[in-house]
Amino acid sequence: MATTTETKFGDAAKVAEVKELVGKTAQANAAYARMLVDESATSTRATAGKGMEQANRAAGSMFKAAEEAAEFGRGNMEAFAKSAQAYVSGVQDLSRQAMAMVQGLTDQTLEGAKALSGVRSLKDAVEIQAGLARAAFERTVSESTKLQETALKVAERSFAPLSARMTLAVEKVGRPIAG
Repeated sequence: MATTTETKFGDAAKVAEVKELVGKTAQANAAYARMLVDESATSTRATAGKGMEQANRAAGSMFKAAEEAAEFGRGNMEAFAKSAQAYVSGVQDLSRQAMAMVQGLTDQTLEGAKALSGVRSLKDAVEIQAGLARAAFERTVSESTKLQETALKVAERSFAPLSARMTLAVEKVGRPIAG
C-alpha cells in the first residue's frame, strides 16, 4: 500500500531521492551552523583575549602611575623635611651670629665705659665717645652684612630641596604619558 506522500508524488524512488536530498541539505546546514558557531567562539575568545590583554595593560599602567605618584609624594615629603631641617639649622646659626654680635657690641660698650671712667677732660671724653660710636657703627655694619649673607644662605639652602622638587614636577608634567 502506498503512503500519501508516495501517491501524491507518484513514485517512491523520487520520494526517497527527495528525502535523501533533504537529509544531505540538513547535514550540510548543520555542519555550516557548527562551523559558524566554532568560528564565532574562536572570534569571541580572541576578542575577549585582546580585551583582557588591554585591560591588564591598562591596569598595569594605572598601577605604575599610582606607584610613581606615591614615590613622587614621598620625595616631596623628604624634600620638605630637608628644607625644614636646613631652615632650623640655618636659623640656629643665624641666632648664634646675632648673639655673638650683641655680645661683641656689649663688650665694646663696657670697654668704652671703662675708658670713659678714667677720662681726665671733656675733650678726652668727647674723643673717646666719638671713637666708640664710630667703632660701634662700623662693627654693626660689618656684622649686619655678615648676618644678611648668612640669612641669604639659609634661604637658599632651605629652598634648594623644594626648588629641585618643583623642577622635577615641571619635567614630569612636560613628559608625554607612557602608554
